[in-house]
Amino acid sequence: MLARASFFVALALAGPSLGEEIVCEGAFAIDSSEARLIELYGADNVVTGIVPGPEGSEMLATTVFPDNPKKTLQFVWWDEAGLSSPSYIDLPPKMTAPGGVRIGMSLAEIEIINGEPFTLLGFGWDYGGAAGFESGALSNLPGDCLLSLDFDYGTSPPGVDTLPAMGDKELSSDDPLLAQMQVKVNSMSVGYPHPDFRD
Repeated sequence: MLARASFFVALALAGPSLGEEIVCEGAFAIDSSEARLIELYGADNVVTGIVPGPEGSEMLATTVFPDNPKKTLQFVWWDEAGLSSPSYIDLPPKMTAPGGVRIGMSLAEIEIINGEPFTLLGFGWDYGGAAGFESGALSNLPGDCLLSLDFDYGTSPPGVDTLPAMGDKELSSDDPLLAQMQVKVNSMSVGYPHPDFRD
């Protein structure tokens, strides 16, 4: 019995399994907290402090495995005083997000998972390439978490005018120009609405 218990403790401390699809429970649940992360991953692997935010801002976040980029998770909290109630959680590059989404997937592959096209923002600014899901399979995930993806583009064939895909505007994932631009998933996060806006 002791050996069995030790096995599960070691499994928890090993951190997220990079090959498995995460689910919105445990460390990733709506009621997660810094205290839970310490319990799961060990105090030595959990650091809370100020980190860079969007548009040159700074914010408070809890980072799990900060010294291992392949496993690093970053939690931003709605309740900063209590270090609880995740706003969003940035996932490491090798992890599989809910729905089976992975870094490097094309827009077409994400459309197949979602079951329909979706909207993303134009490129070339701080929120460029950002996408959420208001409908489709990725809009209704177990655990009620919200999946957010950031896309980037590769090297377009000569003569392709990418200007229509730039700037603060909404684009459809099935736009043929984006396929020519080789747009792919660049980063992933899961999160939850503010507590005041939950059902």
